[in-house]
Amino acid sequence: MAPAPYPVEALGDVLADAARAIAAKVQCAEAMAAQSVLSVASLASQALADVRLPFGQTRPLSLFCLTVAASGDRKSSADLEAMAPVRMRERKLRDAYEPLENEHKISLAAWRGQRQQIERQKADVEARRNELQALGPEPEAPIKPFLTLSESTAEGLARHMPSLPGALGIFSAEGGQFLSGHGFSADAKLRTAASFAGLWDGQGLRRLRAGDGLIDLHGRRLACHLMIQPEAAAGVLGDPVLRDQGLLSRFLVASPESLAGGRLWQEPREETEPALSRYIARVLSIFEAPALASNSAGNELTPRALDLSPEAREFWIEFHNSVEKAMRLDGPLALLRDVAGKAAEQAGRIAGVLQIVDGVNATSIGADAIGRACQLADWHLLEATRLASEALIPSVIRDAQILLDWLHRKGLGAVAAAQLQKEGPGAMRRKTRLDPALASLVEHGWLVPIDVSRRAWRVEGRPV
Repeated sequence: MAPAPYPVEALGDVLADAARAIAAKVQCAEAMAAQSVLSVASLASQALADVRLPFGQTRPLSLFCLTVAASGDRKSSADLEAMAPVRMRERKLRDAYEPLENEHKISLAAWRGQRQQIERQKADVEARRNELQALGPEPEAPIKPFLTLSESTAEGLARHMPSLPGALGIFSAEGGQFLSGHGFSADAKLRTAASFAGLWDGQGLRRLRAGDGLIDLHGRRLACHLMIQPEAAAGVLGDPVLRDQGLLSRFLVASPESLAGGRLWQEPREETEPALSRYIARVLSIFEAPALASNSAGNELTPRALDLSPEAREFWIEFHNSVEKAMRLDGPLALLRDVAGKAAEQAGRIAGVLQIVDGVNATSIGADAIGRACQLADWHLLEATRLASEALIPSVIRDAQILLDWLHRKGLGAVAAAQLQKEGPGAMRRKTRLDPALASLVEHGWLVPIDVSRRAWRVEGRPV
């Protein structure tokens, strides 16, 4: 079943124009480009505000996005365009960091020397205590100039987050490497999933380890966008540990159809670069807006809360109730309660991001933003339902459908195995996948043998 068209207009002028521009420039699916720009907007916005939902609790504007696309679908190209303002911001942070780091090294060396000198004195304990108190704490290191990481373990985040910005992102166009790396090994998967789920919830990180002692981090935010190939996605989306820990239900998943084979040359569109420039400028303005924090380093965030306007509140409640009813035993979302149960919250988070993009100093969320956010959350519910239904179909049946669709597109009245192994769908040319699919088509009457020695068949049911 093909995915529903992504409601790109719901992103608002800046993000929607950027998504369309990226899709046209690199010739990728609009849903892929939309996931990229929305996740970057979340990365920038999450430091500034939370959303206060109608039941009174606040939630971060952090979004976890997962985009499924095959090799050659131009994941990296789309990611490169969408991440441009992030890289620009990191360069600016790096330029400011280098002199601060040099100054810190000098101050730290002087502080340590003075402390050693005090500790070596033969003065009485009270005198040394007074001098150490006058010396003060160790000079604070400047925050490292990284906004995103391509991968991390739970332990790595806990150890290094004190020296990183309070709002981080895990962004990777090769998300399969992250999800199959050390952090998601059999031994580490449970604690990594729990740590990431806690960060999505805005709970921070609290860990006690023999080597590191107690690490208790508050006011941290984490956004995420992973692009993975279909083979890796099948393993991830079906992983019982990740589902039981609630990590998968926190992801906004998109699996757009591949455009490979139809991406003929197109001259660049006149509106592409202006749309991207506007997007870059808007995201940079969000990154540069001052974020509230409770510590001197500025990385223990205390974002302001965005309340829903009365009209937005009514809109959100209507969406919440419609999803809740669909989770009844006989409802269309009965088998997706983990995902559906977070849909209203996802809508609130998305609305907060859209509102900040519309105006960085926003103090509340209006009906327009929540309405657009509900459209996007609803699309992701449909997509999750589609992917779940496909996961229930045996792989041999999916392969048979791929093969049959290819035969019909080619308009072939007959076909031989040798032709399929040479010219057929790329993934189906291997004998281990081709033969079971052919057997299934024969069993169901779509192929009728006409030459057993040549392994040739007549194709039935050709479309008119």
